[in-house]
Amino acid sequence: MRIVIDASIAVKWVVTEDGTDEAVSLLSGHHLSAPDLLIAECANILWKKVRLTEMSADEAMVAMRIIQRANLELCPMRSLMEPAAKLAIDLDHPAYDCVYLALAMSQGWQFVTSDARFLEKVRQSSPAAAQSILSLKEVAGGSGERH
Repeated sequence: MRIVIDASIAVKWVVTEDGTDEAVSLLSGHHLSAPDLLIAECANILWKKVRLTEMSADEAMVAMRIIQRANLELCPMRSLMEPAAKLAIDLDHPAYDCVYLALAMSQGWQFVTSDARFLEKVRQSSPAAAQSILSLKEVAGGSGERH
């Protein structure tokens, strides 16, 4: 299955938290893609974890290297900005998150996130976009169906 992931998934590969096992399971048997924004967002999340003393600076640097080397196709986001801006306006949600959804929708792929707030907003606000988004638990559970 070809899927788009966001930073909420990639960070789970390197930081043990709820959903880590499910996120790691996506590394096998799936072709993973993301807008190149993912790298900056992961770096920002890791910086926050260092700032909050949840990890050391050295651990964050190792984590960043692992994410950069993951078997993940990074797609340029320039062509995604107009559809992402439209989604952001329509959903009343930050454009950063909408870039991932725009990539999935433009390619006919599924977007997987562990961002429950974004997932619910999409499902409640846009039936068309809701067809392209799944929770991490839905995909890792193997069903690929919406619950």
